[in-house]
Amino acid sequence: MLPQFRKSEDRGLANHGWLKSRHTFSFAEYYDPEQMGFRSLRVINEDRIEGGTGFGKHPHRDVEIISYVVSGGLQHEDSMGNKTVIRPNEVQRMTAGTGVAHSEYNADPVNETHFFQIWILPKAKGGTPSYGQKSFETELNTQKLVHVISQDGKDGSISINQDADLYISRLKAGDDVDFKLRETRGAWIQIVKGDLTVNGKSVKAGDALRFENAEAIQFKAGSDSEFLLFDLA
Repeated sequence: MLPQFRKSEDRGLANHGWLKSRHTFSFAEYYDPEQMGFRSLRVINEDRIEGGTGFGKHPHRDVEIISYVVSGGLQHEDSMGNKTVIRPNEVQRMTAGTGVAHSEYNADPVNETHFFQIWILPKAKGGTPSYGQKSFETELNTQKLVHVISQDGKDGSISINQDADLYISRLKAGDDVDFKLRETRGAWIQIVKGDLTVNGKSVKAGDALRFENAEAIQFKAGSDSEFLLFDLA
């Protein structure tokens, strides 16, 4: 059975000069009633921020925000007192809960920062804001599929307030990896780099695939590739 497929070029595009963003789902001025998210996954924005620019301080509540830097560095500061730089190989999770304000800037004054910002809706509203950040560099360089986000922090992942798992995979050209989706679950796969075949479907950077209910998902890399895999209740 072929999965549902969303091409890279069909995503929303916002070009603010300092920021170029591709929106997988409806966000800000991009609205498509057919693309309002998938299960608890509400936002996947692929952002490119010019050197020395970024998002000023702004508030959020009742959302789990995940940031993954592909290249460059993202300088984070929030109302919980966290002040850090997120680098490639690192994943950051910010639980907004009852409310938090944060800013995100390109940590490099010259070079672009390329990152994904992801929003997952929590199981319940409210709750205490919290923060998590971890490097998965060793795992990403030695394992084909790395568990980085889960509800209970299993496998060394960062915990989240939702029955949702996020995996990151980096494959060399010719490598393959399989994933078995459990009954009643849904999977969203976002291609970050390279080109692959997924259950026989050719995909490239920016493309996405959606699977439902106990399917075996088979990945084969045509070139050095990277993708995000969301396993959602």
